[in-house]
Amino acid sequence: MNTEQIARLIDHTLLKPDATRDAIVRLAEEAKQHHFASVCVNPANVKTAYEVLKDTPDVKVCTVIGFPLGASTPEAKAFETQDAIANGATEVDTVINVGALKDKLDELVERDIRAVVEAAKGKALVKVIIETCLLTDEEKVRACELSVRAGADFVKTSTGFSTGGATAADIALMRKTVGPDVGVKASGGVRSAEDFAAMVQAGASRIGTSSGIALVKGEQSNSAY
Repeated sequence: MNTEQIARLIDHTLLKPDATRDAIVRLAEEAKQHHFASVCVNPANVKTAYEVLKDTPDVKVCTVIGFPLGASTPEAKAFETQDAIANGATEVDTVINVGALKDKLDELVERDIRAVVEAAKGKALVKVIIETCLLTDEEKVRACELSVRAGADFVKTSTGFSTGGATAADIALMRKTVGPDVGVKASGGVRSAEDFAAMVQAGASRIGTSSGIALVKGEQSNSAY
């Protein structure tokens, strides 16, 4: 895989709470330079990223919904999605209600995801963060199945703010569950060329990382996300 192909799989990410406007502008400028798939920023920073990228249609503005815990209501997530789209987001990564999944309240989990899907319909791609580090394999499969049923475009491993990130085993399980037509995003801990290759080989079609620059240069990063 060449440098350009690597870059097109990366969501260039900055979700730290202390991210400044200058840091967001720099992130977006880096995404323009390297032609990353998107920048992924917190909702308050969407407008800033959009202003930098509005004339660069191949680099999308991605944001997070219900982040990082997922424990807000479907109605709040729908509103947050609508607001993000109004500010320029064309991809949204929403965190599931993990507690509801563990309680086997599948109808609520599906309704929670569907609220975001319907709010984004025709305007933004939806990725569902299932937070694999908190789930059993059975729960991972169920979360993926509910995401597909609710109409999501992608399933995603992690927020990067919990107890663990992406693993190749989880990516393989998620890919097996959702099949070939739904995206799988690996996020959390992808910091080297070896990590990147392992995730893609396991079935990832997008990589969320704050180490995008290092990855396209073939370098190791010390970033936590």
